[in-house]
Amino acid sequence: MKNLITLMLSCVLPLALAACDSGPAPSPPRQAAENVDAARTSQEASAVAMPAQDKGEAVKALIVYYSWSGNIRLMAEEIQRQTGADIFELLPVVPYSDDYDTAVNTATQERRANARPAFSGGVDNFADYGVVYIGYPNWWADMPMILYTFFDSYDLSGKIIAPFCTSGGSGFSDTIAAIKGLEPGATVLDGLHLEDSSGLENPGKAVTDWLNGLDIGK
Repeated sequence: MKNLITLMLSCVLPLALAACDSGPAPSPPRQAAENVDAARTSQEASAVAMPAQDKGEAVKALIVYYSWSGNIRLMAEEIQRQTGADIFELLPVVPYSDDYDTAVNTATQERRANARPAFSGGVDNFADYGVVYIGYPNWWADMPMILYTFFDSYDLSGKIIAPFCTSGGSGFSDTIAAIKGLEPGATVLDGLHLEDSSGLENPGKAVTDWLNGLDIGK
């Protein structure tokens, strides 16, 4: 009888072990499960801490411009109206004359001397801005020297620069290349140029089309 029972057990035990192998995979050790939970918690915390800009929220923008005749001011105000950007006008500490010939003479002397005319005031919390619209008239295929003063005064590395200018028909000339040389750490986008004679009669549509093409600050 004992031999019979022993023989029966020897047959049943391998079958039971085989049945166990075909069942669900065993649960991971407790420590491994805790590590997975910790990693998941860390990822969730990182998502919460993600900067607002990375979530697609609007980038803070600033408009900086110099205007002698008032044409650039019209463009700057239109850009501000459409974007809601902050605005800063470069006002020379020593203003240019209202007389055209006198102003031309002064500007010519500044350019020959590679001068850096001072401007009044400054931009608070400049580091907070991700986009800077830069406006200026094209004077003899160059920016007014007060723009060089601005670029010397502020570091635009990591920012987006969107230039806009007016001229009698010479476009940007080499001014965009000059900006890229002054701010190699910035991204300089395609600019908006309007002619003094006709382009400023209704700048709204031109500004709208330009901003839509840039697709920034939204």
